Amino acid sequence: MKITKLKTLLPTLKEKKRYLVFEVIGKKSLTDSDINEIRREIELFLGVDQAADAGLQFTKTEGNKLMLRVSPKYIDKTKVALLLVNKLNDKEVIIKTIGASGIVKKAQTKYMRGEGRIQ
Repeated sequence: MKITKLKTLLPTLKEKKRYLVFEVIGKKSLTDSDINEIRREIELFLGVDQAADAGLQFTKTEGNKLMLRVSPKYIDKTKVALLLVNKLNDKEVIIKTIGASGIVKKAQTKYMRGEGRIQ
């Protein structure tokens, strides 16, 4: 029996992604329950089907800043969903989008470390 290797996808067929960096004002640092609650709020706004199509994945956390991987088609809807979050664990918060990037390194250096501008 011959074992065949699966073919890799061509770069043009791979799903594109963007990295959205946002800050939670009102909390010093975020816990896992806060992140899960943010995910639930996004899923409530988008619906489970669109949230799955958006490919939401939280990648990095630094203090009160989060990086979220999302499909480029859903970046505006995700920003709106984040704006509608006003409470985390019964504490009033404001979520401010700092920036979006197509490269993880740029998102980390420019937006996570405070060198970027608000979009």
